[in-house]
Formats: sequence, structure tokens, C-alpha cells
Amino acid sequence: MTDFELLEEKIEEMGITIVKLCDRAEINRTTFYNRMNGIGEFTASEIDGLTKALRLTKKQRDDIFFS
Repeated sequence: MTDFELLEEKIEEMGITIVKLCDRAEINRTTFYNRMNGIGEFTASEIDGLTKALRLTKKQRDDIFFS
């Protein structure tokens, strides 16, 4: 289960807009917002894109997406 609070903290920490994040992670914005609102789970490719876009360590990735 995704820890949305940790994800939001990391996005804020990076100082990146959702538009730029989605572009960098190659995720449709509607899909991203749906995931953040509990509609569906992030897919492996979405997690990979967000991990790269947010420069997450493996531990950070696991804490956010596999808590």
C-alpha cells in the first residue's frame, strides 16, 4: 500500500510541480491524481518512473510504495 504522505513530502522536498513530475515520470496526470486519490494502485512502470523522477533510494521507494 502506498504511503501518500511520504510521497507528498518527497514531492514537496524536491520542489517539483505535479505537471513536471508526471512529465519526468512519463505518467498521465489524470492517472497520477487517480492513484493519489486511492483509485487503483501504482503500477511497476509508474513506480519506476516516479523513483527516477524523484531520485528515490531503494529504501525510500520501498517505504513509499510498499509500506
